[in-house]
Amino acid sequence: QVYIAETGGGLVQPGGSLTLTCVADQEIFEISAMGWYRQAPGKEREVVAVITPGGGSSIDDAVKGRFTISRDNDKNTIYLQMASLKPEDTAVYYCNVVPILSGYNYWGQGTQVTVSS
Repeated sequence: QVYIAETGGGLVQPGGSLTLTCVADQEIFEISAMGWYRQAPGKEREVVAVITPGGGSSIDDAVKGRFTISRDNDKNTIYLQMASLKPEDTAVYYCNVVPILSGYNYWGQGTQVTVSS
């Protein structure tokens, strides 16, 4: 069992900001690509941003310029900084952990982000 814990979701007004945090087991974190996915009601889960163990990152076009992914290897933590939030960003956001070359794929329990006035 891999420990993964997401925090930081909540209710925010359009145009506002939130930062999501995901902490994982140190042993897994060091060798894993990490990512944020989201799933809105009635829709499939979609990738938001991913970051490699070395810090290389990729952001989905839908959030590019508004969201930033980063990782702190000393704290076994990744962050998703979200700015200029829109109602269409409303979803459950999931942390994904993929140990490189393992063939495994782990998910956190998700954290709700609601953008509404």
